[in-house]
Amino acid sequence: MLIDNIRLFLTITEKGSLVAAGREVGLSATTVSERLAALEAHYGVVLFNRTTRSLSLTDEGRTLLSGAKVVLGEIEDLETRIRHGAETLSGSIRVSAPIDIGRSIVSDVISTFTADHPAISIELLLSDGYVDIVGQGFDLALRFGAVTDSTLRTRKLGHFRRIACAAPSYIARHGAPQTPADLGKHNCLIMRFGTTLDNVWRFGSGKKQQAVTVRGNKTVNDGSLVRRWALDGHGIILKSELDVIGDVGSGKLIALLEAFAPPPNPLQMMFPPGRAQPRRVRALADAFSQALAARKPI
Repeated sequence: MLIDNIRLFLTITEKGSLVAAGREVGLSATTVSERLAALEAHYGVVLFNRTTRSLSLTDEGRTLLSGAKVVLGEIEDLETRIRHGAETLSGSIRVSAPIDIGRSIVSDVISTFTADHPAISIELLLSDGYVDIVGQGFDLALRFGAVTDSTLRTRKLGHFRRIACAAPSYIARHGAPQTPADLGKHNCLIMRFGTTLDNVWRFGSGKKQQAVTVRGNKTVNDGSLVRRWALDGHGIILKSELDVIGDVGSGKLIALLEAFAPPPNPLQMMFPPGRAQPRRVRALADAFSQALAARKPI
């Protein structure tokens, strides 16, 4: 019963409410509440902060979440190896990724992976903003840049440049900037990453580094949409080469300010704290590593 209640605890965390968790597993909200209370009584701690409108993990809840995912993952792996053989992978994996590479590279890897391992199910959530991996119950997340949470485990997938680019139609109308300072005269399409507005674009490196505050008539928190606006000739964007490599290669977008290119950014996989990862998560992480290693920089 303890293991079942821990599984239910994970479902509550993933769904964000007792009602949604009950709907997911076919239990009433009252039963879910009773089983959660029994789990809290077993450990002698409060696992969730509850208000009438929200549910959030306590520190003890976060500790249980990270440990429970490892333990339950190992149990699933053991059952699979006993029933179906040591090489079979099964179970569920929750993945978070930025929108653009989520719709391309990540989606392609997942399609191949689930075809090779039909007993695996993957839930992919796309977001360009901050994601609480532990609190939202993710097994793996891909993110650009440095990881500020030192409790998370990380694995680098490579370093990739951000490229300023625009459609030929935009350049034909407005010309191409010759220096980063020239961007002040152009319409720049700006990304919002969660609460952070990405309107300070950096160019060059070392003593030659420049930071330019850009402006434009469109701001969005969707990397795929900002790329679409650029393709339609609405302005200049600053995007990872992974997102625009096909567009630049085909001439749909023109790379700008290449003489002022900034240092590449790391792309990393992040994992919740814990001693071990289930085999299925390790296998998917390896698949992502192989896919990104095959990507050629522009």
